[in-house]
Amino acid sequence: MSGGEDIVGDAPAGVPESASGGLMVKAEAVHKSFGRLEVLKGIDLEVKPGEVMCVVGPSGSGKSTFLRCVNHLEKINAGRLWVNGHLVGYREKGGKLYELRDREVAAQRREIGMVFQRFNLFPHMTALENVMEAPVRVKRQPKAQARERAVALLTRVGLGDKVNSYPAQLSGGQQQRVAIARALAMEPALMLFDEPTSALDPELVGEVLEVMKQLALDGMTMVVVTHEMGFAREVGDSLVFMDGGVVVEEGTPREVLANPKHPRTQDFLSKVL
Repeated sequence: MSGGEDIVGDAPAGVPESASGGLMVKAEAVHKSFGRLEVLKGIDLEVKPGEVMCVVGPSGSGKSTFLRCVNHLEKINAGRLWVNGHLVGYREKGGKLYELRDREVAAQRREIGMVFQRFNLFPHMTALENVMEAPVRVKRQPKAQARERAVALLTRVGLGDKVNSYPAQLSGGQQQRVAIARALAMEPALMLFDEPTSALDPELVGEVLEVMKQLALDGMTMVVVTHEMGFAREVGDSLVFMDGGVVVEEGTPREVLANPKHPRTQDFLSKVL
């Protein structure tokens, strides 16, 4: 449904589109199903501006699906999601929700950078061209301006000497850092990371986590689905444990990792720590 006039449900009475309370991300009773398989069973989460939220849990727990819903790569079946004060994927009119048109969804996505497990770089473009592509095509930035920004971003992620290299000439860790620079080129308010180190050889993980750590120090709001518990402990402001499509436990990383209260959290952490 992308015509913009499809009613998807009633909005809660008296709840305005911007009912996010100054939060960067607010999820209320978010449900998502694929056919008969219910993957998200009512997710409630809040992410403050500048916060780094790490989401952990076993495979199939709904972590990546939730991340894709935040970016409206997947449409939720029920509930509400706000990013930066805006209802994701919908607008409210007369107490009802209507799907946004494709171009309106695309405009919302400009505020959200996403880095996937796989790097998804254009193989026929250099690192520089990969980072320049979206600002030039989507934002209509002048090429000289986009080039200057791309060089600065590649330098920021430690690849100032690789601007003219093609993806096939780069290691996995370098490709992922190009992917991070590419996401940052759109100047997002929020960065989503979907297990960004899981496809990397172990010795390359550190260089990507170091870039993410620096982003956090610079104040970027981040939601990170990860298996890297050390990163979560050191960099995360909050830690969420998901299982079976629900949030089982949440708190500060040190609290949850050192003293998990729910038996399911305890069982999971005993196997990964």
